[in-house]
Amino acid sequence: EDFKRVTEVTYLGFVYGTMAALKRMRPRDHGAIVQVGSALAYRSIPLQSAYCGAKHAIVGFTDSIRSELIHDRSHVHITVVHMPALNTPQFSWCKSNMPRKAQPVPPIYQPEVGADAVYWAAHQRHREVFVGWPTARAIWGQRFLPGLLDHLAAKMAWDGQLYDGAPDRSRSVDLYEPVPGHQSAHGAFDARAQSGSWEVQLTMQASRVATALSSAAGALLNGVRTESGANRESRELSVSASR
Repeated sequence: EDFKRVTEVTYLGFVYGTMAALKRMRPRDHGAIVQVGSALAYRSIPLQSAYCGAKHAIVGFTDSIRSELIHDRSHVHITVVHMPALNTPQFSWCKSNMPRKAQPVPPIYQPEVGADAVYWAAHQRHREVFVGWPTARAIWGQRFLPGLLDHLAAKMAWDGQLYDGAPDRSRSVDLYEPVPGHQSAHGAFDARAQSGSWEVQLTMQASRVATALSSAAGALLNGVRTESGANRESRELSVSASR
């Protein structure tokens, strides 16, 4: 029952949200859909099989939708922003059968790092965006050394998700209903979370530089064409005058 619920929320929630957005964007032939993915969408880890399976499904669903939009020559853009471990309340209210308290696998980033990447991706046309070096490392490692990562995850990702004694089994969990009360965007790991990512900033700056260079090249080319046209017109006038 828990696996079914995780799949319904994590995967089908994306499907229904995407369908609702496309219903409005396709007639306008304009818009951007940003899916919040995860390094776990490519590299699964132990103790989170239900969540990892749903995240994998999101990538497959999104790839299919993207191809359909290309086939229809639609200007609607869909991208996936793959997140690293974030300091969100997820680990305070998720249902867990682990023997100890759950934590995101370090290094941990503040949620603002992911939010900045989502906002940026909504205004770009990248197929995918990897937030942070740990995300890129996990995804590329899975593509080239999946067997090695199986063994690394069996040890490092298992131990990396557990900390600080037995969990509180009486706490509220959000698997079947919302947790009551006001909830912050931050979780319980502020003291350990990084507030920035040089990899994300580098990606953003590189895109801005590429855009600026493209604009400059376009302006230069347009100037050359204009000058060439003016010179040709001048030569034609000179020939006419000589006649």
